[in-house]
Amino acid sequence: MDATQPTGSLVCVGIGMTLGSHIGPLARNQIEQADVVFTGVSDGVVELWLRRMNNDVRSLQPYYCEGKSRMQTYRQMVDAMLTEVRAGRQVCGAFYGHPGVFAWAPHKAVAIARSEGYRAHMEPGVSAEDCLYADLGIDPGTYGCQHYEASQLLLYQRRIDPTAYLVLWQAGLVGDQSLTRFSTGAAYRQVLVDVLARDYPLEHEVIIYRAATLPIQRARIERLALTDLPQAVVEAADTLVVPPVGPMRIDREVRARLAALDLAVAGGA
Repeated sequence: MDATQPTGSLVCVGIGMTLGSHIGPLARNQIEQADVVFTGVSDGVVELWLRRMNNDVRSLQPYYCEGKSRMQTYRQMVDAMLTEVRAGRQVCGAFYGHPGVFAWAPHKAVAIARSEGYRAHMEPGVSAEDCLYADLGIDPGTYGCQHYEASQLLLYQRRIDPTAYLVLWQAGLVGDQSLTRFSTGAAYRQVLVDVLARDYPLEHEVIIYRAATLPIQRARIERLALTDLPQAVVEAADTLVVPPVGPMRIDREVRARLAALDLAVAGGA
């Protein structure tokens, strides 16, 4: 190692969605060997489980507060981890799911640590997306799969392909521009329905999904008509899945070009 490189380090690991079931040996080793572990997990039981692997485990959850901007919370999380890195300690950030999926703080912490000359990297984990494919029996390669943060879909002019799956993350927070709330209400979900109704019939079946975080739990899989979404209970951890409506449309022009290329290749063989 370069003698001029600072001694502190940072690794952000994913421990998967379900307690004890998804963590890999590399992530476990990073947690066990770290000087200090910061945790951003979904359940207090998961924090207790992590404390069995390391004697210095510190929760990042207390930084969250109703009415407080989530960006302020995320910056405080980054500062907490980097303070220990700058003190020369080997720091591990252990996050549920994948540490880089819908997780601003781990990406930012790794980027800042690297910019300051510290060793920093990220180890992937089993994400909610992985669980969604398994629990709902979806192969994204069959029809294609679009992923958006739910509020982003409302705030920007995004293009939807209704012949592919549409997955909307953080559906319980849809429409929150303040970044201070833990949930929004039926009126906000009605706006989402109105936007989706541009591409889908109101009677189209959608799915509210939430991965299990404890082995004794089952995934939430609730099917309902799009028009009924405003009255449904949708929490911050819930994801909205909109299955395809109608078949994929054949592009005959491109197919003809490819067929001509095939003939040319065959003729030159």
